[in-house]
Amino acid sequence: MPSYSREGYLKENYRLFHLRDTAGQERDFHFHDFDKAVILLSGRVDYLVDRATYALQPWDVLLIGHHVIHKALIDVSQPYERVILYLDRQFPERTMPAAGLMDCFEQADKQGRHLLKPGPEDIDRLWEILQTLEQAAGDEQFGAQALRDTLVVQLLIALNRVSRAGRTADESAASQYDPKIASTLSYINENLAQPMTVDQLAERVYLSRYHFMRLFKAQTGSTVHAYVRQRRLLYAAHLIRNGVSVNKAAADSGFEEYSTFFRAFRECFGVSPGQLR
Repeated sequence: MPSYSREGYLKENYRLFHLRDTAGQERDFHFHDFDKAVILLSGRVDYLVDRATYALQPWDVLLIGHHVIHKALIDVSQPYERVILYLDRQFPERTMPAAGLMDCFEQADKQGRHLLKPGPEDIDRLWEILQTLEQAAGDEQFGAQALRDTLVVQLLIALNRVSRAGRTADESAASQYDPKIASTLSYINENLAQPMTVDQLAERVYLSRYHFMRLFKAQTGSTVHAYVRQRRLLYAAHLIRNGVSVNKAAADSGFEEYSTFFRAFRECFGVSPGQLR
């Protein structure tokens, strides 16, 4: 089975963290059952998100959708300060169903551009909202929770405005994969329903099986088999969440036998396909 793990939990509508340390906590590839935004304030960190690697600069905003595989490579020689938002996407959809508050996350997933680059005015607005949110964290007066909820909505509006303005990092500039591995990852993600073997993938990029497997592992931190299976499971989960029947999701994501799909899905996500649906 893939070595990716599910990390973190969210029982509330959202959680906000303001962290500053040199611990280098996020070391392994993992995913969450919720959406996540990371705003870098200071430090040096590279984020590997799906097929791209992003070298974050202060006030860059990284949008990571639920079930998207990611990993942080943190330079522990200097303090790493960031604000992290865990978000249950049902919260903005319940609060303002027609406002499109999750559009920025959906566009990030669709376009493969997960990094926002706010301009000076955007940064001022984000800083104002974040400061007010932190000040409101311990407030227990009347309407305090409603105030915090509206501030999170304001934060999502600000992020969407940055996204709609086209202030995203170019995927080709962000990606640091070897061209042969980048080509392979694109092929895998575009052909999940088709049979594929290590030999076939290696032949596509004119590498021997041995060198291809070594390069793939070095670049992605995963074996070819583990990566393909994980991508298939994530795609199946996406289909199921969008109303596709479980059997069709299994077939469309490349699983020939339902029993194999069921076991892998349950081990990966902790729930059965039917429970996710």
